Amino acid sequence: MADGTSNDDASTPIDDDKIVRGIRFVPAEPQAIFDLLADPGQHATIDGSGSVRASNAEDPERLALGSKFSMSMKLGVPYKVTNEVVEFDEPSLIAWQHMGKHVWRYRLRPVDGGTEVTEEFDFGSALSATALKVSGAPKRNAKAIEATLDRLVAHFQPDGS
Repeated sequence: MADGTSNDDASTPIDDDKIVRGIRFVPAEPQAIFDLLADPGQHATIDGSGSVRASNAEDPERLALGSKFSMSMKLGVPYKVTNEVVEFDEPSLIAWQHMGKHVWRYRLRPVDGGTEVTEEFDFGSALSATALKVSGAPKRNAKAIEATLDRLVAHFQPDGS
């Protein structure tokens, strides 16, 4: 949800009109969360959209700036998408984009007892931000972000639930 929260340490300017975000406390250290996000083989585990199926066997085990990785996806019909890591500051920031040029970003900030995780769908750099808005992508992605953050919290719950 676009809530106006900004991060003064952010490397990317925030334009709330084109960024959908969710923020959640996760009971884990930033490095543990970053390690999960930097492993494309784990993305389907936390995906709240229901569209991420699996990573490609040839993907790197660990992402870095400039890494390319492919995902098997399904939104009605199966398809594959190749992403490139475009922002990387371990253990506080990782982001990737695909051919549409919109960015999926995670910001991690240490807080007492864990990490404040901000997930963002940034379509300010998208090839067709207007088409994304008209198609309802920001609203769909807001729901998916909330579900992803819920799954991320559950993944790191001390009781494993």
